[in-house]
Amino acid sequence: MLIQRGGLKVVAGLGVSGVSAVNFLHEKGYQVAVTDSREVPPGHDQIPATVKTSFGQLDQELLLQAEEIIISPGLDPKIPEILAAIAQGIPVVSEIQILRRATDKAIVAITGSNAKSTVTTLIGLMAKDAGKKVAVGGNLGRPALDLTKDDPELYILELSSFQLETTSNLNADVAVVLNLSEDHLDRHGDMFAYHTAKHRIFQGVKKVVHNRDDSLTRPLVPDATPMQSFGLNAPDLNQYGLLREDDGTMWLSRGRERLIKSSDIYIQGTHNVANALACLALGEAIGLPLDSMLNTLKDFKGLEHRCEFVKEVHGVRYYNDSKGTNIGATLAAIDGLGAAIEPQHAKVAIILGGQGKGQDFTALRNSLQKYVKVAVLIGEDQPIIETALQGTTTLLHAESLKQAVELCQKHTHENDVVLLSPACASFDMFTGYPQRGHRFVEYVNELN
Repeated sequence: MLIQRGGLKVVAGLGVSGVSAVNFLHEKGYQVAVTDSREVPPGHDQIPATVKTSFGQLDQELLLQAEEIIISPGLDPKIPEILAAIAQGIPVVSEIQILRRATDKAIVAITGSNAKSTVTTLIGLMAKDAGKKVAVGGNLGRPALDLTKDDPELYILELSSFQLETTSNLNADVAVVLNLSEDHLDRHGDMFAYHTAKHRIFQGVKKVVHNRDDSLTRPLVPDATPMQSFGLNAPDLNQYGLLREDDGTMWLSRGRERLIKSSDIYIQGTHNVANALACLALGEAIGLPLDSMLNTLKDFKGLEHRCEFVKEVHGVRYYNDSKGTNIGATLAAIDGLGAAIEPQHAKVAIILGGQGKGQDFTALRNSLQKYVKVAVLIGEDQPIIETALQGTTTLLHAESLKQAVELCQKHTHENDVVLLSPACASFDMFTGYPQRGHRFVEYVNELN
């Protein structure tokens, strides 16, 4: 029999994290209700029948009866129904806040505008390989409250600005804001509010990791808080960074100590080197052995469809960045891989194209001129892309992705890189970017 505790907990907004919150609170014996503006919200069939539900609109009356409201990250706390509850003094919190209350175990907290998922996944693997009982999730993969079922000794959480907005005093063992660029301004209003939401991750933090190359990631915390930085320049003593040799070799380093060559890891590109350095700093903060972390890093192939290393064929490395569905993502991939290729005469062959969504492809011109030896165009917007990129590099056309892969093989030599990063949606040829990525991997594996 459930013990009914305290007042009513109302979950506002269902979906993945809402379902997780309802089930967690119900199992703990709390009186729970849930409201959602959708008539049939996702996950409505995954909660106990005894939980009171009010769907079709946010139930103002129900919200005002709450002892506490647990708000789903997809709901803006500034909507009238939530503001009315706040005006009555009803606390509005995230599921992350509920997790913090429910456990005294260590938390590694990760946020940023880009690369959160890569860093969260990699530091999770580093901790697991070092023998820690770890649970990884939050904004990535499993919802935070579901992770409590694993009874881990360590939580590694990817957190969004939406989750952090209603989280106070997370008291993480170590926290990082990886980088900050304009994002979600439609929700936060301006860059200052977005920055403020992200920096809530540092409330009560025991150790801080920040990005030297991005001053917006450095928090205002008490002077006694241990801080460690990572960046793509030569690091000071005890910090993480890059040391460059005269021949162009780049070493991931801690102070003057060279740890691993950038060419010895699968995840290539300066953006991924920064991610690796961030993980090493986070791992040090929670006491992971350096040798173990470097072994994990050496084997990590990246996340599927995000500059994911596929294989090497005749000295040419193939990368699947099918999730590069816009120009910004493709620029990061070209610049990141292009700058990291050794020796410097080696170049990138890129597969571009699909549905261009009205983007201005001239934004790719500089990077193509600098790093790309051949661009193979596929999909329905080939003519638009060709017009925008004329004169930058060799442009070829392919009728299919398979033919594009074969053309890339034909035009590359040892040390070159082949990159699928289309800068376009895929629906003209595929069901979505995952199918496009899987096909690319399949065709690369057929090469000989």
